[in-house]
Amino acid sequence: MTPSDFSRRTALPLLLVALGTAQAQAAPLPTAQQKQILSFADGYQPSLDTVAKAIWDYSEVGYHETRSSKLLQDELTKAGFEVKAGVAGMPTAFIASYKRGRGPVIGILAEFDALPDMAQTIAPEKQGIAGKAAGHACGHNLFGAASVAAAINTAQWMAKNNIAGEVRLYGTPAEEGGGGKVYFARDGFFQDVDAVVNWHPGNSNSAAQSRWLATINVNFEFRGASAHAAGAPQAGRSALDAVEAMNAMVNMMREHVPQETRIHYAITDTPKAPNIVPAYAKVFYVIRHPDEAEDKAIFDRVVKAAEGAALGTGTTMSYSLVGSFKNMLINDTLGQVMDRNLRTVGGVKLTAAEKQWAGEVQTRLPAGTKKPLTEFETIRPYTTNELVSASSDVGDVSYVAPTVGLSTATFVPGTPGHSWQVVAASGHPVGMKGAGVAARTMALTAAELMTSPDVLKKAKAEWTERRGPDYKYETLMKDGKPPLNYWSE
Repeated sequence: MTPSDFSRRTALPLLLVALGTAQAQAAPLPTAQQKQILSFADGYQPSLDTVAKAIWDYSEVGYHETRSSKLLQDELTKAGFEVKAGVAGMPTAFIASYKRGRGPVIGILAEFDALPDMAQTIAPEKQGIAGKAAGHACGHNLFGAASVAAAINTAQWMAKNNIAGEVRLYGTPAEEGGGGKVYFARDGFFQDVDAVVNWHPGNSNSAAQSRWLATINVNFEFRGASAHAAGAPQAGRSALDAVEAMNAMVNMMREHVPQETRIHYAITDTPKAPNIVPAYAKVFYVIRHPDEAEDKAIFDRVVKAAEGAALGTGTTMSYSLVGSFKNMLINDTLGQVMDRNLRTVGGVKLTAAEKQWAGEVQTRLPAGTKKPLTEFETIRPYTTNELVSASSDVGDVSYVAPTVGLSTATFVPGTPGHSWQVVAASGHPVGMKGAGVAARTMALTAAELMTSPDVLKKAKAEWTERRGPDYKYETLMKDGKPPLNYWSE
């Protein structure tokens, strides 16, 4: 499938007006239509729960989310969406469209990949699952299910009220390092979208529009010569020594990079026998910084460290990019719409039993992270431009279309991301309730934007101003194919 297959232009052209000259004031949907959408969402909530739990059970890692992707596609097909699978060279990627006449195109993002080595039951204590490795330690089972729910609820509202426009659900795989959305953006699949709506599971309810860290994900491979480690060590050249030398140099470099920098690595391939000089070893690096250009400069220094390690150990080095994400281009115009709709929906209401479960999880949170359970019900103040030490390929989407997001309280407040506590909550009714808040908020927001051409115009003007009128989207993943086996290669 090519981008032209989904090239449906709106009948309301978005004029490139200077930021601040558009006088549009966001107005909520009529109360009766808000109630319609919330009623549709109430009716679909059991399906949202079922889908989210099924994807939690599947726990499929990036680019291998076969069953998870199919389940979401099936839900959308049943709801009357046209679904195209295998988009942009990614077997588990898809685009689902519900269109009535000519009007604005509102995109909704859905993720559904799990993380390796994170299997966990829904028990409020650490408890692995025999024979299972991956787990939804970032709540993407909730992400995908709630986004599909929002798209379906928006389509129901469109049909009920004879609304012209298109709601388009993007099924985007491999956010955890593989960067599926980058290939959607690179190949032009957002070129006719007026606004993109998304969310992420979290510790609190907030529509704050925050900056994220740009990131470069890269594999470094070292090759040497094997030999008997005792009988002929002089004949060997250790690839593992090269990895350790590289890591030592990068760790010393941490003192001499901007303080916002984040660098992480994992040695992903090394021999098991200590009496053999290892001829091959691999290390996976993630390099982050708020500014994309600075991130690239730090990456270049890491490459120099790898080259030095190879030189010093008599090995050879090669590297391959796994993914590269941009920072987030915030949109205050869209953020204010999202914030107001989140406040209309309200926070997460837990039962006594759910509060008890959450309280038990809190007793096992790291010291100093515990926050009150009232975070479930509270809506945090709306802010813009706060820096969050996280990264996502949503950043790339924000540079090719005006983009807005929110988070809702799906985890026990204070839970660190990528932890067993996240996995447990993502499969528990607590997580499903937070996902329901997100689904309702996104549906209200998508519907409001679809009927607010002046707001879309203002959002487009802000977007153009922030990224620059002469901006041209580019990515380090210029011509490469998606790394479909990046977790196992």
